[in-house]
Amino acid sequence: MYVYESADALTYRLLKGPAYTPPTGLIRDPSLIRHTDGYYYLVHTTDWTGNTIGFARSRDRTTWQFVAQHTLPVSGLARTWAPEWFVDTDGSVHVVVSLDTTNTFTFRPHLLTATDASLTRWTIPRPVAGLDRANYIDTFIVRHGGVYHAITKQETTKYLEHAVADSLAGPYTFTGTGDWAGWGSWREGPALVQLDNGGWRIYFDGYAEGKYYYSDSLDGLRTWTPIRELPGLSGFARHFTVLRERV
Repeated sequence: MYVYESADALTYRLLKGPAYTPPTGLIRDPSLIRHTDGYYYLVHTTDWTGNTIGFARSRDRTTWQFVAQHTLPVSGLARTWAPEWFVDTDGSVHVVVSLDTTNTFTFRPHLLTATDASLTRWTIPRPVAGLDRANYIDTFIVRHGGVYHAITKQETTKYLEHAVADSLAGPYTFTGTGDWAGWGSWREGPALVQLDNGGWRIYFDGYAEGKYYYSDSLDGLRTWTPIRELPGLSGFARHFTVLRERV
């Protein structure tokens, strides 16, 4: 894992790389938050197959300490991919993770909720209502205007789709399917961050081209600017997330 920072959410400079390799092996799809205890916490995919996700923490974002490899007690779980943090307005901490329980590369988003402040105990994963139709992966959720917005990859069509709900657990209703935003297909790993002007920026991997793109919305995630290649990181980075902090 490599760590970068930016003052404008566009031009990123390397802080450290490699910055972390877990003792359990592979790290993919890293997602980052800063917790109330002052630590930065990382959750990530641990392997190409299996039923675990990994956790690490850091005081400074560059020196990381392994926390745990958490086993998800789900019957028939073949692949546990692309976990993403979500911290709700009430302070509750969640992970949205894509699970393949049929060993057919068919994924459904599931929700875990932390049951202790140390983020070491978690609820049993439960399907996210409305997103539990077959073959959705890489689900990233933000809350905007009192509504939960999910950007999720339709693994069959390779489009990033948009769904909304009044509750984090759903049910979600799709408002944008297919090429609704003009981003094209063969996109994955969406990550959103709110900009200083109140708009939103989405980053995603154009993995068929080996490039990384971004697009902006100024009207509450409804319409988006044409995609542009992310300078510096395109062609190198794969499926990252961005944490916005005021310093």
